[in-house]
Amino acid sequence: MFVKICGLTTEEDALLAVALGADALGFNFVNGSPRQIAPDKAREIARRLPPETLTVGIFRDEVPGRVVELTQRAGLRAAQLHGNESAEQTRHVRSLVPIVIKAFPAGHPGLATIDDYGADIVMIDGAEPGSGEVFDWSLAEGAPTAGHRVVLAGGLHVGNVDDAIERVQPWGVDVATGVESAPGQKDAVKMREFIAKAKAAGDRLPPADADTSYPSRGPYNWEEDFLT
Repeated sequence: MFVKICGLTTEEDALLAVALGADALGFNFVNGSPRQIAPDKAREIARRLPPETLTVGIFRDEVPGRVVELTQRAGLRAAQLHGNESAEQTRHVRSLVPIVIKAFPAGHPGLATIDDYGADIVMIDGAEPGSGEVFDWSLAEGAPTAGHRVVLAGGLHVGNVDDAIERVQPWGVDVATGVESAPGQKDAVKMREFIAKAKAAGDRLPPADADTSYPSRGPYNWEEDFLT
């Protein structure tokens, strides 16, 4: 089970998240977000992380050229587009950034044409990203995403992540608010328990059909998954 901890603002929290087993870390470049971080600070944090950690820049309705510029400036390996970016804009970013995550609110019509976006990972989130509010998981269960790496986000926390994984059976999960003591400040106990529960729940999932989906079980290695 792929686990992404989002909204990192300090080196201490980033290193702790990795030590606890996080596969990916997200750095928020959305203007006005309480978790917004400067690209140069993100770069300083990212350069201290082990190479097997997937580092992701978070953007919302940003000009594609700016997405590419900031992702490269911060030395990150992926860009997450969390707004109303078109398929054309998403493909443009993907042509210049190694990995792209395209996020959609649950039930969004864009999920029906996800192949047009060319994203490596599809994220299904609530209507208000970062709010910590849970959405109706049945919308994710019925999303037309077969054959794609699907990451579930939106109000996940220690108390519900195992239920969410059992019900939706995603390829991965993403959390920000659910492991915080305050916006941008991670709680060590919550992170440890969330990551452990998510990994254990992933290990209980039935093997995925190799012809239609991506496996959810076993240790995650993003370089092996994406680059081989």
